[in-house]
Amino acid sequence: MSKSVYLASQSPRRLELLRQIGLTPVVLPLRHAQPRADVDETPLAGERAPEYVRRLAGMKVEAGMRALVGRRLPAMPVIAADTTVTLDGLILGKPESDAEAADMLRRYSGRTHSVLTAVGVAYLDHVGIAVSESEVTFKALSEAEIAAYVASREPYDKAGGYGIQGRAALFVAHISGSYSGIMGLPVHETGELLRSLAFEVL
Repeated sequence: MSKSVYLASQSPRRLELLRQIGLTPVVLPLRHAQPRADVDETPLAGERAPEYVRRLAGMKVEAGMRALVGRRLPAMPVIAADTTVTLDGLILGKPESDAEAADMLRRYSGRTHSVLTAVGVAYLDHVGIAVSESEVTFKALSEAEIAAYVASREPYDKAGGYGIQGRAALFVAHISGSYSGIMGLPVHETGELLRSLAFEVL
């Protein structure tokens, strides 16, 4: 049986995680191919983080399915995911400036925040979505550490302004939940969704 799947993302971290569980991911870009299938990632007014990531994962996997059909590609499972960080009731997305990235790190310093990743899997006209929520505790950060991390450029293009698989691992004192979910794709939930849609992973 083929282990090939489409990933509606160009994230190298998600590609790595899918390969880790024995799948062969094929990138299905939503923005940089025709027809385009952009997804507006703006939170709705009053939207809570779990509903936000679930909605975006659903929109992305549906956009992936439309792209598959529109580009006349072979039928395989489509996987999409969305990750967000929340602290004090605020959804913290990708920083757009050094100042915003530094402010996020100051918020995390010496505190625990939540990382939520929703994964959507579409296969044979069925769609499943699951949400993984984890807690991450940062040590107290100095201004020098914050400045050095921002200068590394690692905060950019990452939800919440850091990547646990990179240099920010130095800041993490404790995690509770799914490490792969914090990276951007909870592999347990992904595997369970694939099995529920009659696609065996192992």
